[in-house]
Amino acid sequence: MTVKGKIKTLIVDDSALVRQTLADVLGSDSAIEVIGAAADPYYAVEKIKQHAPDVITLDVEMPRMDGLTFLKRIMAQHPIPVVIVSSLAEDGSETALRALEYGAVEIIAKPKLGTKAFIRESQIRICDAVKAAAVAKPGRVNRQLTVEPKFSADAVLAKPSTRAMLKTTEQIIAVGASTGGTEALRIFLQALPHDMPGIAIVQHMPEHFTKAFARRLNSLCRVTVKEAVTGDRLLRGTALIAPGNQHLLVKRSGANYFVEVRQGPLVNRHRPSVDVLFRSAARYAGKNAIGVIMTGMGDDGARGLLEMKEAGALTFAQNEESCVVFGMPKEAIGLNAARHIVPLEQLASVLLAKMTHQ
Repeated sequence: MTVKGKIKTLIVDDSALVRQTLADVLGSDSAIEVIGAAADPYYAVEKIKQHAPDVITLDVEMPRMDGLTFLKRIMAQHPIPVVIVSSLAEDGSETALRALEYGAVEIIAKPKLGTKAFIRESQIRICDAVKAAAVAKPGRVNRQLTVEPKFSADAVLAKPSTRAMLKTTEQIIAVGASTGGTEALRIFLQALPHDMPGIAIVQHMPEHFTKAFARRLNSLCRVTVKEAVTGDRLLRGTALIAPGNQHLLVKRSGANYFVEVRQGPLVNRHRPSVDVLFRSAARYAGKNAIGVIMTGMGDDGARGLLEMKEAGALTFAQNEESCVVFGMPKEAIGLNAARHIVPLEQLASVLLAKMTHQ
């Protein structure tokens, strides 16, 4: 990993145990420096004045001033990239999602005790979220971070074979996104008509939050959006979102497509992984698939999009100017995996036009 200067991080949480746990987790990464911790937003203001942090981790439920109010003040007065740290409770997920609308960069789950493997995965996710926030636009810092992947999609699904499948003309769309993706997906899905081919989506997000995210999108879009369950069919007018902490695969039975939700190791440091979704689309849909890779840090999805392209699929990448973090699309473009590089606001219309002329 190469880092130009450490990422100065301020922890804001009313729990002393959480503050200490986060400090230990973040302090274990050589790219991150914890410059302080605050029990509430009022103390945090003083810490910000003293240390000028690059990134803030913020709880949304705190005494004296709630996290959302504090977040709005930060964004209005002194924009600093903010990572929301929230408990894995569904009743709090709506609040955390509102924080993304107010300008937070990422949501991560509060660390908790568990097995050594669980603690290690939490460490990866928390540290990666802070690094993603540090490079997010319109953040004040501009570091180049190189993150080594963990497993590849081989750990979940073997590479596609060239064996013939029963022919079908029904298309499916596979979409992958990470940092900045919640807003990008809203813009993209809202612009689609109600009769779009079935859509499978991986958005890097903690478990429980994806259900609330799907409900939010469903209330805004003409397509029906829901959190995916194994066996759900990829029907026209339906978008299925991978549950947090589980991989999502496209499968096929005859001429019908459905999804499988599966456990497995972190792939490219993520579960769900975009590479896993894209590889399954390449294998089971081939040239009837359409792949879209959107804003996010790292390279998850880049190799999978290339596999989709090599299988004959239409492939799209969000362009640099419209990305919050130009990481995943950049890697895909570097592999020549994207047939089309498109601004976010035009992505839906260009995709519809290319589908028509395919």
